Amino acid sequence: MVRIVILLAVVLVLIVLVPRLLSRSVAPAEGSAAPDFTLPSQEGSVSLKDYRGKWVVLYFYPKDQTPGCSREAHNFQVDQPKYAERNAVVLGVSLDSVDSHKKFCAKEGLNFKLLADTEHKVTGAYGSLMNFGVVKIAARHTFLIDPAGKVAKAYTSVDPVRHSGEVLAELDALQK
Repeated sequence: MVRIVILLAVVLVLIVLVPRLLSRSVAPAEGSAAPDFTLPSQEGSVSLKDYRGKWVVLYFYPKDQTPGCSREAHNFQVDQPKYAERNAVVLGVSLDSVDSHKKFCAKEGLNFKLLADTEHKVTGAYGSLMNFGVVKIAARHTFLIDPAGKVAKAYTSVDPVRHSGEVLAELDALQK
């Protein structure tokens, strides 16, 4: 009986963990070319190449209108003038639809672009796709992309309350 329970536990662990481990792609390394993309936003189509010559803060977040994501977006919004001073643009990415982004921007007073990666391709290319069985969400990751299109800094452990300040400090350090 104990062997059967152990065998069932092992099978269950394999069924649950293996797909999660296999579904996660690798994030681009610092110094490598940032994967190019074109995605719809609440204001039309956006391509990474449109921002060559500028710093890009490409941040992935799990879900519109959730507490942590709202806090992170709010902080990026408050700091928009600081990003403009540093020749930087903020782009948010989630798996939510354009309509969801429009509602989120209206509710939170956001005026930067939120990109809808409903096919999960860009989120996957940046190693930020999390698979919870049948539910997929974007991991809370950020990539600071330099004006030449290379990943200058990758953040894979993000505190939404302090994150905008961290990114601004890194921009200051990189621009010296």
